[in-house]
Amino acid sequence: MTLAIPHARVSNAADTRVQLAGPASSTHPAGVPSVAGARLTVPLVDGRHVQYANLDHAASAPCLDAVREAVDELLPWYASVHRGAGFASQVSTKVYERAREVVRDFVGARATAEVIFTRNTTDALNLLARAVPAGTSVIVFDTDHHAAILPWRGPNVHRVTPTANVEQDLDEALARTPTGPRLVVVTGAANVTGELWPVARLAAVARRHGARIVLDAAQLAPHRPVDITALDVDYVVLSGHKLYAPFGAGALVGRADWLRAANPYLAGGGATRQVTARAVSWNYGPERHEAGSPNVVGAHALAVACRTLRQHWDAVIAHEEALLDRLRTGLAAIPGVRQLSIFGDSAPRVGVVSFTVEGHDPNLVAAYLSAEHGIGVRDGAFCAHILVRRLTGDRALRASLGLGSTAEHVDRLLTALHRLVEQGTTWDYELVDGRYAPVDDPRELPAFLSN
Repeated sequence: MTLAIPHARVSNAADTRVQLAGPASSTHPAGVPSVAGARLTVPLVDGRHVQYANLDHAASAPCLDAVREAVDELLPWYASVHRGAGFASQVSTKVYERAREVVRDFVGARATAEVIFTRNTTDALNLLARAVPAGTSVIVFDTDHHAAILPWRGPNVHRVTPTANVEQDLDEALARTPTGPRLVVVTGAANVTGELWPVARLAAVARRHGARIVLDAAQLAPHRPVDITALDVDYVVLSGHKLYAPFGAGALVGRADWLRAANPYLAGGGATRQVTARAVSWNYGPERHEAGSPNVVGAHALAVACRTLRQHWDAVIAHEEALLDRLRTGLAAIPGVRQLSIFGDSAPRVGVVSFTVEGHDPNLVAAYLSAEHGIGVRDGAFCAHILVRRLTGDRALRASLGLGSTAEHVDRLLTALHRLVEQGTTWDYELVDGRYAPVDDPRELPAFLSN
């Protein structure tokens, strides 16, 4: 099916502006770590090129320059880990094991905590789901993203719809569960709205019922310090690709007992201590769940990102909060734009804002922002279908800020949305395989894709 969307041809389109808080800056703020692609330019359908306004950090963040440099430094030394007598293998093994310590420190875990490298948050939560004792009651909130909801299946899973009094919601849910091992799954910052959850208070509720708690820090860790000892949670999971280290690594950090008692997540080399024709004995530490050749480059990249953020938290948080205030204030001034929330507009949050534009399909808006303004945002249900459909009935748009974001990026988004509401698009769009795309899109892909 092809559906052409008639565009609105207007004169003096460039004169449409949004009243903004102050002059926009496209320069990199002092003290904020730089990212690869910060000066990337992208084509527009009118033939111009503009600096890319990446407002999709919540999906995948760009690579820190410090991470890229560290990976380049490591690559000549890349070799087998834990299995080689060669000097390069010894170096790679040292890098890999040192990364565990950096990640442990980054999340404030005790020295006895297990650090298991995974592919991402989804992988880490699936690993933990395989490790919980049989019959464990699991409490999940249906406002979370799929990685936190879907690994837990069966009659012992209890889904909770949170209200403004989420601590009471959890208390009542735990009171309904039978005696025995119990685990609460809670997010640090909401995938859809960016709202911060009261993790320490929820952990206190879990403790009163003798339950353990796992913190999904996928959206929290890139924006705020995480200290699982201070928060009194048992496990934390996070993803490198959201943490400015897009090299395929994540981590599960936490109490060792369940993990060491569970069957290995994967069966294979590295997870074993000894194999005979009749029996297998498994490793006791984190290697138990890390079968196969480990992703030493990804682990190193993740560790460098963690170390870099720890050195710059004050600047990172100040940068984000200024942009978030600019974004939310600007969106509130555009007719027909509605910002989404779980706990209310005043709830504290990180730099993630989801919204709808009345009368405009979210996918069409995202295509328009990209094609006519060089802006990248997310559209759809953000792997959180239950929540997004509850808040909107369908889909939404999400703008998410990060280290590469500038005031100019935010202002460009606000101006583009205001122009869309007042004047419509200036290009025709059609449905192609269920998504909107510019008709006769003249933009060329980068040259490396033609090789």
